[in-house]
Amino acid sequence: MDLFPTATTADEHTRGAEVAVLPVGSFEQHGAHLPLATDALIATTIAGALAAAYPVLRLPPITIGCSHEHADWAGTVSVSAATLYAVVNDVADSLRRSGVPKLVLVNAHGGNYVLSNVVQESTSPMALFPGVEGWQAAHDAAGLETSLDSDMHAGELETSLLLHAHPALVRPGFTQADHLADDRRHLLTAGLRPYSESGVVGRPSLATAEKGRLVLESLVESFGDTLAALG
Repeated sequence: MDLFPTATTADEHTRGAEVAVLPVGSFEQHGAHLPLATDALIATTIAGALAAAYPVLRLPPITIGCSHEHADWAGTVSVSAATLYAVVNDVADSLRRSGVPKLVLVNAHGGNYVLSNVVQESTSPMALFPGVEGWQAAHDAAGLETSLDSDMHAGELETSLLLHAHPALVRPGFTQADHLADDRRHLLTAGLRPYSESGVVGRPSLATAEKGRLVLESLVESFGDTLAALG
């Protein structure tokens, strides 16, 4: 698995990137069929595809995020929003000192809400990718059958991406793991457990590697708009 960038300082000097991409994931339950590191794997996969298509500095991933809503399941680990906020801002400050003024946070965990505030408050060019629009475009391009809202966790989208990029990490049983819970109005208060015993919210049975490939292809294409917005 190509999880870490292998470029040398000489490579990056030659590239002269003005934009860095920082994958941000989590370490949390994803049902019985996907690994705890799913979100970090997806963020890293997206960042790798972006770096292959655009002249950006690819950073190693932040692998633990804000996963408090998944705390009832074994293996889940979280950091506070304040910690994630501080780490991302420290990375941005360090990049600016080394001559890379712009940063894109490639986030693959919906619970990392604080990243929106980091971008909103940043005094240097920073963006959060993919946004809802990017995910929706990818959803449509890949022909996913489950809506983004219904496909919240370990469902069709995430399972498809791993079937494409890291198929050996998808465990048997995903074709029988479907569970929908569209009414999650107290998720932040009660966590996910009241809405799903398995931890799955979505329809992983519909996942295919081809859908994952098309999702990734669409995200790479839509990233051009994010770069344009950074100026």
